[in-house]
Amino acid sequence: MKEFVMTKEVITLTQFLKANDYINSGGEAKYFLKEYVVLLNNVEVTERGKKLYPNDLISIGNDRFILKHD
Repeated sequence: MKEFVMTKEVITLTQFLKANDYINSGGEAKYFLKEYVVLLNNVEVTERGKKLYPNDLISIGNDRFILKHD
């Protein structure tokens, strides 16, 4: 499991996807979420504006992340 350190207390799913190079721009998030299963705390999410908080768990394929606040 990888640790992702957030610089803010709350970020959106789109910001997370961009920061981890899954997408290049915010506009790509909608298409990414249609093609790939993204789990937030083991529940599938399709909202690109979904808010993420410290200690959330994100799974994308075989990649797993735990979010931490700096």
